Amino acid sequence: MRRPLTIAATALAMVAAAAPAASAQSTPNDPLFDQQWGQRQLHTPAAWERSTGAGSTIAIVDSGIDLDHPDLAGKIAGGATFAGCADQPNGCGNGDWQSGPASVGAGDPHGTHVAGIAAAATDNGIGVAGTAPDAQLLAVKVLGEEGGSFEEIAAGIRWSADQGADVINLSLGALPGAQALEITGLTTDAKEAIDYARSKGSVVVIAAGNEFASLCASPSFNDGALCVTSTDRNELKSSFSNFGVKPDMHVVAAPGGAGLVSCEDDIVSTVPPDAEDGACEQTPGYDSYAGTSMATPHVSGVAALLTAQGRDDDETIEVLEQTARKPGVGAVGAPDPIYGYGIVDAAAATAAP
Repeated sequence: MRRPLTIAATALAMVAAAAPAASAQSTPNDPLFDQQWGQRQLHTPAAWERSTGAGSTIAIVDSGIDLDHPDLAGKIAGGATFAGCADQPNGCGNGDWQSGPASVGAGDPHGTHVAGIAAAATDNGIGVAGTAPDAQLLAVKVLGEEGGSFEEIAAGIRWSADQGADVINLSLGALPGAQALEITGLTTDAKEAIDYARSKGSVVVIAAGNEFASLCASPSFNDGALCVTSTDRNELKSSFSNFGVKPDMHVVAAPGGAGLVSCEDDIVSTVPPDAEDGACEQTPGYDSYAGTSMATPHVSGVAALLTAQGRDDDETIEVLEQTARKPGVGAVGAPDPIYGYGIVDAAAATAAP
């Protein structure tokens, strides 16, 4: 039995969705690294020779993170919970996947999985390697078991920006049609929060959505957000992924898996060891999921490699786009509806002048 495609979301529209320093080597000793085909697709091992993300912080605005996970515990620089308490400036918890009011529920492992893709401890002899091995994480819980609201998500974005997050990852998206609510001004919370985060210098990276739709979902549809579509291990568009179309066409692609039959075709990462066993769990604390939720933290990790090099948010997005590659043809520099600017290439991006 396969785990369902995963992308976290709101009741209104959003539907779910001190570690040892990494050495600059091509093959870390994390035992599941051989299964991480996504890192090879992004060419991250070569990029680590130029940047490991040290000094950068990635906010995981999601369903919280298992703060005690052995591949993540040393990477958490802080956290807050806004699920069930969007009106509280500092939230009502510490960002743990099980924190928040009783109405939020027991917790969902989604955010922990996303966090591991972005920045799991690397070359530490356990689990998986993170895309930005030496970046720090902020655990920002905005989603409960039933999703979340635009207000909760906006609160998490704003808090992350105020904490100085270099990159804000949102592996979540609204149901098709929610873009109209933002275009018409009926719902402005997430749009205004993205604008605020960009004004503070944060790169805001958001999932395109898993609805097979022609547009990037809300809130990735908004100007200022970098929308991420999904690829499979053969560098083809994942069958479930929304297309990469939005007004400003700031879109890239990254590995998100196939979501079909084989666990090896999906993305292995961290999950809470005491979470319900997943369909692809091989080792306690690790499981394979598929979705644009998984593609997004790959891009956030590469973004953190770039901000660690001293690049600001505008330059980071430009470099990600201008060095992304189109499968088969290798073309760069022009977006299309399937891949956006192309599959993010960590090696090319970190080597860019």
